[in-house]
Amino acid sequence: MRASLLDPDGTERQERVRRLGIMCAEVCDATCRTLSEQSPQDEDGIRVQLEWCRSVCLECAHAFAEHPGAESAAAVCRACAVACTDFMVALD
Repeated sequence: MRASLLDPDGTERQERVRRLGIMCAEVCDATCRTLSEQSPQDEDGIRVQLEWCRSVCLECAHAFAEHPGAESAAAVCRACAVACTDFMVALD
């Protein structure tokens, strides 16, 4: 959410961080909705969703780590990526 507050007319780097932050929030939300569905789900589909979320979170964490003042956001993204990884391991 904080990424969406970056100036959309900022530098190219700021715009990349802003877009990644918004995408990360959307992917995490979609993953949460997928995991909370009460209907039977395809395990392979869940794995794809979790891997997508993990990948986006890691990319976002990397971008945030390079942006001053966004260290806490980078940590949250890394924690989400770890949670996705742990969930995939639990499916094995």
